[in-house]
Amino acid sequence: MLTMEEAMKQSTISFVEGEIIEGEVIEIRSKEVLVNINFKSEGSVSLNEFDEDNQPAVGDKIEVLIEVLENRDGMVELSHERAEFKKNWDKINSICEEGGVITGRIKEIVKGGLIVNIGVEAFLPSSQVDIVPPKDLKALVGQKYEFKIVKLNMERQNIVLSRRELIEEERSAKRAEMLSHMTPGDVRKGVVKNITDFGAFIDLDGLDGLLHITDMSWGRINHPSEMVTVGEELNVVVLDINKEKERVSLGLKQKSQNPWELIESKYPVNTTIKGKVVNLVSYGAFVELEPGVEGLVHVTELSWTKKHTKPSEVLEKGQEIEAMVLGVNKDEQKISLGIRQLDDNPWDAAGDKYSPGTTVKGKVRNLTSYGAFVELEEGLDGMIHVSDLSWTRKINHPSELLKKGDEIEARVLEVDRENQRISIGIKQLGDDPWDQIDTVYKVGDLVTGKVSKLASFGAFVGLENEMDGLVHISQISEDRVEKIKDALEVGQEVKARVIKIDKSDRRIGLSIKAAEYDEEQLKREAEQLDQLKPGEDLVALEHAFDAAELTPAEDAVEVETPAKEAPKEEAAAEPEEKATEPEAEPEEKTAE
Repeated sequence: MLTMEEAMKQSTISFVEGEIIEGEVIEIRSKEVLVNINFKSEGSVSLNEFDEDNQPAVGDKIEVLIEVLENRDGMVELSHERAEFKKNWDKINSICEEGGVITGRIKEIVKGGLIVNIGVEAFLPSSQVDIVPPKDLKALVGQKYEFKIVKLNMERQNIVLSRRELIEEERSAKRAEMLSHMTPGDVRKGVVKNITDFGAFIDLDGLDGLLHITDMSWGRINHPSEMVTVGEELNVVVLDINKEKERVSLGLKQKSQNPWELIESKYPVNTTIKGKVVNLVSYGAFVELEPGVEGLVHVTELSWTKKHTKPSEVLEKGQEIEAMVLGVNKDEQKISLGIRQLDDNPWDAAGDKYSPGTTVKGKVRNLTSYGAFVELEEGLDGMIHVSDLSWTRKINHPSELLKKGDEIEARVLEVDRENQRISIGIKQLGDDPWDQIDTVYKVGDLVTGKVSKLASFGAFVGLENEMDGLVHISQISEDRVEKIKDALEVGQEVKARVIKIDKSDRRIGLSIKAAEYDEEQLKREAEQLDQLKPGEDLVALEHAFDAAELTPAEDAVEVETPAKEAPKEEAAAEPEEKATEPEAEPEEKTAE
């Protein structure tokens, strides 16, 4: 039986579906909570509507929304969550208008983000969870955070939250605070956040700084990963600050003394040092003398006598070597080193040992189009220019007289110590037969010889004393000869008459058709030759060979144009290289 007081109170309470009223928890079951709202029957609220940290207890007063006054079982269906939702809308709307912050608990994962309980359900996009979206959203379910309301639609009861904006605002304020107190030279603790090819980004507790690869070590490193790893904690030196752009340059190597400060006293010029080859490039080898200090052995400083085109011919990476300090540039942080300076320079004694006029012996080491290289001693070559092979014969290629491996004698002509060249000659071992030509041949002499070469304008005939004579095409026959090869062939023995001797141009003119002429006829032929046009003339023997045609004879050689020959001054060079063309300097001879 109701008391009079209870009946009076009940009679004054109106119960309308959708209304929010206060009730008392009278029982907690496994899935529901029974609430007394002073109605003829108790109401039930689903237990899932209560947060873990806000579980109801018997006797608690809670607000509920009446959903159904009486269901089939005669029970009142209530909702605490809907009551809170309805009650909180005015509060949320006020916060949103002010751009405020609200606290909520992440309830569950949905497509595209998370559902957050802030008194009502709100949506948190994945991109707004943090500055760097987390990989595992499950770990956030049940966590309580502060959020900023970024969108509110009252009609649709739609709320969009952002935690990222709050974090960015906090970090921005923190960065500004840090920048205001940071000065170059400060040592700060940071964590390696990211590594790139040019450096590493360091998180200075919310402020990112760049540690460039050049500021990681005084020594050589190829990639930042050789010095740091992601997640590593380290102390760095503040080098530069740009407050407007919020950029900070950091350094690691600045924590230790620059090894180049005392470099000149530590590595005096002409001292011998030891080091390890750390890098090979086309122009030389870099040698580490100590951490942070490297010297360069230029490719030209590897040997006094051998011309190396690349350092890998002599050195290899990781090799321990000795070298001599040639120069030190503290400002540019460069040290020039040399290996050949550890040995005596054979060219210092070459001038005395191989003075001009000295007869030397050696082995033919290499043949080029312009001469032959002869090894006089290990590391020293002499070069015989093609023009110094014979007094009387025009040699177009040294292979006409020499081959590799031949042991020969020669006469020293010149020693150029500065350019490291020794010029030698074979013909200088004997006298020049042209000095005594008058005693050997005279105009009118009848001579016998073999055709050695054919040219479009005539034929060369080998005579005694290793001399050659030229039979002009007009002097072959009384009949007109169109092509020289139609009348003569290499190796053919012929008789001819000497019709001209020119000592200044070192040439002998022959005539086959004049072999049987008398003196008067010989005189007329000589005059006729003198009147020939320059293009048809005998030309000097040393140039006539250039137009000689190749023949199938065993001793035939390729004839080259004189304009392509190397000058005689070009002497000692490496076997398979052109001595006349010194290499261009590839790079500086000092360390980078």
